[in-house]
Amino acid sequence: MKWRLTGRYLASVVLIVVVVIFINILLVTGFFIYQSVSPQYPIQQEEASAEAITRSFSKEIVLSEPGIAITSQGKETLEHNHAWVQILDENGKEVYGYRVPSEARIKYTPMDIIQTYKYMEKELMSTVFIGEKLENGDRYSYLIGFQNPYLERNILTYDLRKVGRFLQIGILTVLCIDGFIALCIAYLFSKRLTRPLSSLIEGIKQLAHKNYRVRYETKGIYKDVFYNVNVLTEELQASELERKKLDRMKEEWIANISHDIKTPLASIQGYAEMMRDKDYDFTFEEMRDYAEIIERKSLYLKDVIEDLNLSTRLKNKELALNSKSVNIVSLVRNVVIDTLNDARYGNRNIEYRYSDEVILIEADDILIRRAIANLIYNAVVHNEEGVAVEVSVEKEGDFVRIVVEDHGKGIKKEELERIFDRYYRGTNTGELHKGSGLGMAIAHDIVKAHDGEIHVESELHQGTKIEILLRFQPHVKAMPSVL
Repeated sequence: MKWRLTGRYLASVVLIVVVVIFINILLVTGFFIYQSVSPQYPIQQEEASAEAITRSFSKEIVLSEPGIAITSQGKETLEHNHAWVQILDENGKEVYGYRVPSEARIKYTPMDIIQTYKYMEKELMSTVFIGEKLENGDRYSYLIGFQNPYLERNILTYDLRKVGRFLQIGILTVLCIDGFIALCIAYLFSKRLTRPLSSLIEGIKQLAHKNYRVRYETKGIYKDVFYNVNVLTEELQASELERKKLDRMKEEWIANISHDIKTPLASIQGYAEMMRDKDYDFTFEEMRDYAEIIERKSLYLKDVIEDLNLSTRLKNKELALNSKSVNIVSLVRNVVIDTLNDARYGNRNIEYRYSDEVILIEADDILIRRAIANLIYNAVVHNEEGVAVEVSVEKEGDFVRIVVEDHGKGIKKEELERIFDRYYRGTNTGELHKGSGLGMAIAHDIVKAHDGEIHVESELHQGTKIEILLRFQPHVKAMPSVL
């Protein structure tokens, strides 16, 4: 676009220069236009004009003993130009003539010569020019008459002082006209250049005030700018809608977290007040039961707070990985065993498969364990008790693939796009689902922190499949086994 603008600017400058020069030379070109439209014998260049022929004709006059004559070249020149010649002596008497009209005088007084030179002789139908021949102390005058009705001679007289003043006024006038024309062209170009700029500036002001209804027709020299402004408007509008949606989700998430925190806090506070009240006389077993409830609620709150802290640190990339060589097969096996050992999930069916006994990767075992535990936990709490959860670990090229799959409720398409979003909590949560709602987001951020990939596939009422791809270290191989 910048070349297009530069080209327009240069074109305007060239146009101004051309117009000014055209006006300045208009009078001069008129002189040459006359030459092109004259039907016969137009004004010639210096060497071919009537006056030039007259000045150079003296060399065609030959003075000899027998008398005066002209050369054959001179005769040819006279015939070609439809001219005649009279050669006069010092007394004005004709001593030689060639093609002289019969009406011409044979003797001229000085006044006759002046009149003949100044005015066209109607009787002769000729415009007469005068020359002089000097040779051996003799002086001869000659008259050459051109019988061309279109040939005229005007005698110009002028006062140098008036001419100088006229030139001063003329130059000043031309400069004023040239300046006016240049200003007019510059104004028209500037107006065309700045009008869309004013519209663009106004549109940018509207965008700054979050008015995203600005649209431009992509045309003219600024069409690329208009196009990019339209794209920017669409992106800002989409970002604003996304921001509002995220704010709503955050508010809902904060409300849910507040509710989830208030519930165990209420239990802890209630049991603590009961245990402190002197009016109650609890048995030792009752006190143990209450203490167990308080401990369980406290651990729940601790898990929520840890989720919030971990999620924030992962989001801000403030968490340093404690990477070391980890057998991912053993790590996933322990996560499955721990899940089955939990009394809440002891009756769930979790199948574990792996391709090798040892698959080593460089990773932070605590974070990877947390990510896989979150995925298994979601598969358990979002489905009915009879739905089996399949967990597998296998090598694939330079990567190890960890899959958590179930054939349960599945996830709606609109929820699937948000499953890894922070502050998002799905609608298919079971009775066991409580907590921060950051489990999937934390798993996603942990995998990304290890330069891995995580993908999810799901169909409603068909089940959900989540894959994690991490780079492994090719060391020890083992026979396939099934837990």
